[in-house]
Amino acid sequence: MRVWRALKALGCGVLRDGVYLLPNRSGLRHILQTQAEDVVAGGGSAHVLVLDSENQDQQKVFEGLFDRSADYAKLLETIQQTTDRELPSEEPAKLQRQIVRLRKTLESIVTLDFFPGAAREQAVAAVEDLEHTVSDRLMPNEPHAVHRRIKRLNSQDFQSRLWATRQRPWIDRLASAWLIARFIDPDARFIWLATPADCPVDALGFDFDGAAFTHVGAKVTFEVLLISFGLTKDVALQRLGSLVHYLDVGGIPVAEAAGLETMMRGMRERLNDDDTLLSEARNVFDSFYLVFSENGP
Repeated sequence: MRVWRALKALGCGVLRDGVYLLPNRSGLRHILQTQAEDVVAGGGSAHVLVLDSENQDQQKVFEGLFDRSADYAKLLETIQQTTDRELPSEEPAKLQRQIVRLRKTLESIVTLDFFPGAAREQAVAAVEDLEHTVSDRLMPNEPHAVHRRIKRLNSQDFQSRLWATRQRPWIDRLASAWLIARFIDPDARFIWLATPADCPVDALGFDFDGAAFTHVGAKVTFEVLLISFGLTKDVALQRLGSLVHYLDVGGIPVAEAAGLETMMRGMRERLNDDDTLLSEARNVFDSFYLVFSENGP
């Protein structure tokens, strides 16, 4: 029963009783080998075999054993119930806890979705839509995405400038400020606004409605800056972009997200001065960038 539960938790496909499949990918064969050794240690017999088939129809049958559509459908049903029943009546804080639960459920399905398709895209979009709706209730001053072409810019035209964003910055604003100072404008100066209306006319605003740089479509401000200044070929910055996107608006889970979020929450609670907060956050993002650069794609 222990082995059966472990194989089920790993998302194995079942050909018949006692015959379990996983895609032939790095790390997965080792997982099956560990379970096989557990069976042998208990006095049973087990074999780990590699199936090499060029038959497309056969491959489709095998892939069908890993179909997670039913799991995504159940998640979508829960999201719809939250939207129809809980969203109009529940307190924002309770809704936020529900969002966390839904994101964890999505993460658990995505982890075992070895052959993702339209169902995954639909579920991710549904969770993001609900996150946006709840975010509007919790933080009405957060920027709303606009839909326009992102213009390519030359960083040389943006040197020694004054940059402005909302005070008490969170992930996207902190990461964007780090990106600006690290890769766009090394002599950048930052000010923190009580409201967007306080933005000086000579300042470059970011991450608020009407700012020079803010959300565009599904992209958060950090990602918009990457595209605007031609930084998308840097794989480490792309990985950071995925991390910032997930923590800011949700979407595809990122392994490092929980650690960064916990660290940032602690820093934000400990440090009341936004300049000091940015200074410490820059060290954190420097470290993530270094590791991502060393590890590659």
